[in-house]
Amino acid sequence: MIMAVLATAILCSCGPKWQSREADGYKLITQDGGPTLTYTSAPILEQDRYAFKDLNRNGVLDPYEDWRLSAEERAKDLAGRLSIEEIAGLMLYSSHQAVPGSAYGFGAASYESEDHNSWDLTVQQKKFLKEDNLRAVLVTSVESPAVAARWNNNLQAFVEALGQGVPVNISSDPRNETAATAEFNMGAGGQISLWPTPLGLAATFDPALVRSFGEIASREYRALGIATALSPQIDLATEPRWSRFNGTFGEDPALDTDMARAYVDGFQTSPEGGWGMESVNAMVKHWPSGGSEEGGRDAHFNYGKFAVYPGGNFQTHLRSFVEGAFKLEGGTVEASAVMPYYTISYGIDPSGKNVGNSYSQYIIGELLRGKYNYKGVVCTDWNITYDNRAIESFDGKCWGTETLTVAERHYEVLKSGVDQFGGNNDKGPVLEAYQMWVRDFGEEAARKRFEESACRLLMNSFRTGLFESPYTSPETAMEVVGQPAFMEAGYLAQVKSVVLAKNHAKVLPLSGRPKVYVPKRFYPQMPGMFGLSMGPESHWDFPIDRALVEKYFEWVDSPEEADFALVLIQEPSTGAGYDVADRKKGGNGYVPISLQYRPYKADYAREKSIAGGDPKESFTNRSFKGKSVKTYNEADLDLVIDTRKKMGDKPVVVAVSLSRPAVLSELEPYADAILLRFGVQNQAVLDILSGAHEPSALLPMQMPADMRTVEEQYEDVPRDMRPLLDADGHAWDFGFGLNWSGVINDDRTQKYK
Repeated sequence: MIMAVLATAILCSCGPKWQSREADGYKLITQDGGPTLTYTSAPILEQDRYAFKDLNRNGVLDPYEDWRLSAEERAKDLAGRLSIEEIAGLMLYSSHQAVPGSAYGFGAASYESEDHNSWDLTVQQKKFLKEDNLRAVLVTSVESPAVAARWNNNLQAFVEALGQGVPVNISSDPRNETAATAEFNMGAGGQISLWPTPLGLAATFDPALVRSFGEIASREYRALGIATALSPQIDLATEPRWSRFNGTFGEDPALDTDMARAYVDGFQTSPEGGWGMESVNAMVKHWPSGGSEEGGRDAHFNYGKFAVYPGGNFQTHLRSFVEGAFKLEGGTVEASAVMPYYTISYGIDPSGKNVGNSYSQYIIGELLRGKYNYKGVVCTDWNITYDNRAIESFDGKCWGTETLTVAERHYEVLKSGVDQFGGNNDKGPVLEAYQMWVRDFGEEAARKRFEESACRLLMNSFRTGLFESPYTSPETAMEVVGQPAFMEAGYLAQVKSVVLAKNHAKVLPLSGRPKVYVPKRFYPQMPGMFGLSMGPESHWDFPIDRALVEKYFEWVDSPEEADFALVLIQEPSTGAGYDVADRKKGGNGYVPISLQYRPYKADYAREKSIAGGDPKESFTNRSFKGKSVKTYNEADLDLVIDTRKKMGDKPVVVAVSLSRPAVLSELEPYADAILLRFGVQNQAVLDILSGAHEPSALLPMQMPADMRTVEEQYEDVPRDMRPLLDADGHAWDFGFGLNWSGVINDDRTQKYK
């Protein structure tokens, strides 16, 4: 018996350390002392009793297939094996992909069969994966977590059978933002956890909370098959009129820096510390910050392509990158990818060149790669190499290189030190750029340059385990994504992000079950973030669900019956700063962006713009001084004033949805209490009104006293406006907020304010 036991032990010790089984649409190998492998068609090699995938099917365990080696060793080995055509594919980043694809609208898609599943690959996806060797795919909407997982698995199975078996690295823009009408139930799950906007996260003044968000969101991303986050947006938002203010952590460099570091650490750090199978690459944006656009116009359009620095404050805008995202605490050292913004950082390059940041050898090569020694991937923002048809058109964003060809633009981007082209599914221009490099520097130098980018790009797939386990379980996706614990964490963050800015005579919290009057709001057809028309036609409607309100208060239909009124409105919106009608009338097309509700005339704007000049314009002065603009939703101010008149001496509570600073001095005198919200569910507001939660948030930005201070502030300087001073003597400055006791003064305000 003893001999039999010994014989069995000897046999077991010599047997394989891995076991294989069938999973849902793929095969799965677990092994003692080694990583889990998932695959569909790759042969399996055994060495030292461990399992390895033979991705290139040559019957040999090549270094890049050996998970025992470092990510850097593997990336260098594979980069040397890839053809230039394959490396050109790695340098591509797909246009936006919806799952399932739509036959209409932006990014229209088609399928090989009318009888297809939601998770099947489109004809276009198969083309860019096989013919163009593309391996970085940006996904937008998905039908469900299970569909996202199955679609990911189809992508991975398709590319596993091609060439060297390089997996797809799927990415996403931020996906965890809320719908105001969504209702939170502590015991229920959802499609994904719901959190406030980044500006709302900043309002918590709590980097630990932001890191917790990253840890939760990264688990949801990996369950969906997503290994790269096109976030965080850590631009220092020093220009209050900028339409992308909402995606930032506000205007203070110290707070922005701490939030940037926490966010990236949360996404990239695995539970074991450092890189791991649950890590998600963070692509921080937008180097060197896009938060100082002249006049607040956005660089998605030609009319907003210039970032300016009248305060000489360029260096401050780099802090969230070089002191935050590039100096991590969690073991992954630095954010694994960076996206430069579309803007021309006007007057910054000592050579005098004014080109978009991705084209700038000074901004990318000398600063990012040189002075700050950044070693990760640099990926352009989307569509920067395409032609721009008109000043107002939403197409190519080739700022400063308008007279070059598409291929020449690719070449200039590569020369600056960039690795990848956002929104380009076609390897053709990349290969043309390669030949230009060969022409100017020789074949050896061209190959070396392409391999450098290939190594950096492959590192982000090796470090996150995509070469070992790119597949994900649809069942696990349904269990992990939007699980009740994650939904609760997101909701509590929403509550912590609501700023109580005014509480005259301490009318809040509301005790008992008082009667509430909620007036209907006028919903105008509003311009989108980039000035494009969006949403339904103008209409009147209640801004909140009656059934939800009645869980807290008694709903009444008239002010006379009510104990208090609740008015829910949006921030002022006037457009994107450019008007084709003005141009057709003989003007230059440039108009003010106003942050107030009443019509505004730009009497205090610059006589002459700091930046200007474009082949399509015969002038360089983009000033809008003396021009007027109307607010689309002026009716919101009228609603507050009208409600005040109807309520008499009874309390009027106003909740304002904000995506950037606003001039609220017009409505402040008519409200007893004002709450400022940043992308939260209506329920979070009701929980504060009722006293279920005490407000704790602080303003992550200044709230300007008027438009004069907005016009006179410098686009690149933080906290340089006169803040609103309310009837209670409180200045709505950075770091201001109230709780039930009064003005908040705690460790957060001591550190940041």
